[in-house]
Amino acid sequence: MPPNPEATCRSLVEAAERLFAERGIEGVSLREINTAAGQRNSTALQYHFGDRQGLLGAVLAKHHPAIEAHRHRLLDAYESGEHLPDGAARRVLAAALVRPLAAKLADPDGGRAYLRIMEQLVHRTQLPALGGIRDDPAQSVNRWRGLVAPLLPETAVRRLHQRFMAIRVAYVELARRAGGPEGRDDRLFTSHLIDVVSAVLATEVSDETARLLAERDRDAP
Repeated sequence: MPPNPEATCRSLVEAAERLFAERGIEGVSLREINTAAGQRNSTALQYHFGDRQGLLGAVLAKHHPAIEAHRHRLLDAYESGEHLPDGAARRVLAAALVRPLAAKLADPDGGRAYLRIMEQLVHRTQLPALGGIRDDPAQSVNRWRGLVAPLLPETAVRRLHQRFMAIRVAYVELARRAGGPEGRDDRLFTSHLIDVVSAVLATEVSDETARLLAERDRDAP
């Protein structure tokens, strides 16, 4: 029986997400992924995905649509709801960032591996596998950034990148949780992470930080 292309792609993506999560995106060879997927044809991976970035993109594409749909629903509810005080609004938006990702903790089809992979990517300055997500206003995370910005001081948005810090904290903690035992009740963890992300967004710019920013500006060439 000839190989089924869809089954081949699925097995390669499943092997990749598991090995990328366990050993790092650059810590496993394409040959190892091909073997782990049970492919006798040594060129199967290159034929279907081209290279490592193509395979990584396929792993992310497997999970991205569900996260996007979930977050957009939460952001729609936020925008259509009644006006909230800033503190309450920050927590609602923190929840919109965290909950779609935290749902992956209960996804048996590679969800926990996905979170561990994303934690690796969030520390990188170049993310070719993510395509134009960073610059696409239709992407939920960029919509989220736009809604959060009015709740933060201009310095926190433009110069201290507090929104990105909140995103990074979310991914780091979710990856840590994903690397632990399965089958736990994640409700308390998720609620506390939302509290933490909300607190990051609410962090005030101290006199010391403001002074150091002024010093940096003064010393800049």
